[in-house]
Amino acid sequence: MSSYQRLRSSALELFATRGFQATGIRDLAAGAGISLATLYHYMNSKEDLLVRLMRESLGRLNADARTVLAEAGSPVERLAGLTVMHVFAHGLRRTETVVVDRELRALKEESRQAVVALRDEYEEMWGRQLADGTADGTLLVPDVRVTRLALLAMCTGVAYWYSEKGELDLDEVAVVHADLVLAQVGARRGSRQLRLEDLDLPPVAWFRELAVREERQPAP
Repeated sequence: MSSYQRLRSSALELFATRGFQATGIRDLAAGAGISLATLYHYMNSKEDLLVRLMRESLGRLNADARTVLAEAGSPVERLAGLTVMHVFAHGLRRTETVVVDRELRALKEESRQAVVALRDEYEEMWGRQLADGTADGTLLVPDVRVTRLALLAMCTGVAYWYSEKGELDLDEVAVVHADLVLAQVGARRGSRQLRLEDLDLPPVAWFRELAVREERQPAP
């Protein structure tokens, strides 16, 4: 593991458990097992590091979403695929989720806007499927924006309650969420409610592999 990978892992854990404001520069260096000089090789300030972590996390989420959309055809399939991908991303990268969700308020306005733009890009992909499905009659959505926010909140919640020690493994949790989303948006084939197993999508294992693939960290 490189120095930056150690710093990234340690910083995410510290920011998620202690909070950004309560984490000091020396805490970051000690957690990663690096000197202060090496730490400043990767950042100009603590906020600079937080922004980088958030941009990496949301950038990967957007890239994964685009990969999923390329594998799916209809709005129904795309929405279900995004759901499974989202559950795996948030169930396997929980500290990232906590940091991105909770520490946005710690950023200065310019940095916050840059991070929010990445978040909005991701959420727009969800909204587009809801709007397209409503337009072609395959989904019953009374309000695209409210539905998008509600579905994302439900799926993101996995990061806060899922445990490997629970009754269901993450593959099963992802399938349940996809079926819930399909039910909530009225996805049907004739008189029958559609489920994930009815759709022409890659197997659930494909989504897991997408979530755990090795990341290539950009140079500082």
